[in-house]
Amino acid sequence: MAAAGFPRRPELGLLTLLLLTVWASVLAVQAQRSPVKVITDHNWREILEGEWMVKFYAPWCPACQQLQSEWNEFAEWSDDLGVNVAKVDVTEQPGLSGRFIITALPTIYHCKDGEFRKYQGPRMKNDFIDFIDGKKWESIEPMYSWLRPSSFLMTGMSALFQLSMWIRHCHNYFTEVIGIPVWGSYSIFALITLISGLALGLVLVFVADCVLPSRRYRQQPHCTQKGKMPPTKLLKPKDWRFQEEDDETEDDLCSQADESSSKTFEKAVVNDCGDYLKQHIRKRTKEHTERADDS
Repeated sequence: MAAAGFPRRPELGLLTLLLLTVWASVLAVQAQRSPVKVITDHNWREILEGEWMVKFYAPWCPACQQLQSEWNEFAEWSDDLGVNVAKVDVTEQPGLSGRFIITALPTIYHCKDGEFRKYQGPRMKNDFIDFIDGKKWESIEPMYSWLRPSSFLMTGMSALFQLSMWIRHCHNYFTEVIGIPVWGSYSIFALITLISGLALGLVLVFVADCVLPSRRYRQQPHCTQKGKMPPTKLLKPKDWRFQEEDDETEDDLCSQADESSSKTFEKAVVNDCGDYLKQHIRKRTKEHTERADDS
């Protein structure tokens, strides 16, 4: 029989459960009211407006764990300083780690109306407060426009990091869930890479042929078309030297016809051939006259 003034065991268990529930609710409310904001791939554009201090960390990083308490205390001053304090878990947001070029952990960025500066000072609460309150960030050169997270280059870098994380997840799925050997998973990715490269190459070649067609597929003028060439074959001299000169002249005219397709070229060819024939006839007449005089 339970002693007077002491609750029974069922009542004690119920009271303990109630206290645990209230304690868990308080912790949840405190977590929701945490001054440190969480930045993800979906809401990262919020930091482009206003003033922000953003910390990039990883849960397994010892230096990040040491900085956590100082960062939380600094975040409690965010309302007084007029600055937003945020954090990014690079293990959960690989796209942001590529977009901000995170090469070391922890990394802290200061953002003021879209201009980013990397914080490289001491990592204590008072140092963070002095950095914002004293506007020491003005002495730091901002990032170049083409290196800013919102630039086209960094957007491509973010997509590349996300692709690498997706490939890693696929590799883990192949090896751990399906049971494919590691070399088999690598072979699958190698085959996919080869097929993708071939398909991309074919597309580029097709586009190049459409934009810049090959010369052999272009319409070229022909020297043998009617009206293109003068009737030089009406003369049939017995002198083989004249025939050779005639062939060379015809070849020259054909090469010129390949370079021009306008009617101006036709007139030029006719004039040139007419002058050539006149000169040749005069030359042959003169030679014939000299031979007749000699005889």
